[in-house]
Amino acid sequence: MPSTRDIRRRIKSVKNTRQITKAMELVAASKMKKAQAAAIAGRPYALLMADMLASLAPKVDASQHPFLQPREVKTRGILLITTDKGLCGPLNANMFKLVGEIEGPAKFVVSGRKGAQFLARTKRDVVADFGITDKVPFHEVKVIGDYMIDLFLQGEIDTIEVIYPRFKNTLIQEPVHRPLLPLDNLSDFVANLAEEGDEERTKKADDRLMIFEPDAQTVLEALLPFYVKRFLYQTALSTKASEHSARMVAMKTAKDNATNLLDDLTLEYNKARQAAITQEILEIAAGQLTAA
Repeated sequence: MPSTRDIRRRIKSVKNTRQITKAMELVAASKMKKAQAAAIAGRPYALLMADMLASLAPKVDASQHPFLQPREVKTRGILLITTDKGLCGPLNANMFKLVGEIEGPAKFVVSGRKGAQFLARTKRDVVADFGITDKVPFHEVKVIGDYMIDLFLQGEIDTIEVIYPRFKNTLIQEPVHRPLLPLDNLSDFVANLAEEGDEERTKKADDRLMIFEPDAQTVLEALLPFYVKRFLYQTALSTKASEHSARMVAMKTAKDNATNLLDDLTLEYNKARQAAITQEILEIAAGQLTAA
């Protein structure tokens, strides 16, 4: 049985751990609210783009656009969006499992230090590493979108795919591997955007009258590259919301476990202390009987 001194040391260590995890939980909860609000606020904009694309589909010759032309896939282009820091539960590990399932030649673009470290350990072909701050400004994501679009148009990659954690709620962050380019038709664009919000609203887009100036084909050529960047921006917002939500839950669990362990150690300490006192009383009583 450990001594009371050893138990006191463990109690002090667990108290310090609980204090740290509680502070991290509060910080993550504060950031989580802002990140969740930003992720949810971007969905109506994405849905409006889905409405526009759905209205454009019957008015244009989509097969002429390079984003919609099927091609032989020789090298896949994959964007992996992860967190910069750990202590967020299995969030990153779930996405790494999706990376492990990828077969064939692939070039990776990564955002997040955890993803960069994983790809380096597994010796994947990483062509670029970008950083995204907590505020997720659009210009940082736009650079990633421009870079991947250039690789796609130059033929260095034949697809654009995204692996990221889709934010559903505070407790659920779903790892997603989503193909983005090329697409066979505009309905796939609409389906991607509709997933982020009200599908019924998107399905009714054809019922709305939209007038495009100067003409539908010109609008389509301008809208599709912007859509790719806007979709990547929405995935970055979703990643940040998922990160802070997962970290808050992980830190709350750690704090609760520390509290339970502290209760057990306190009980063990009291038992050890009571046993020591009882032993001393017995020794005193035995000494008195011997003297008598």
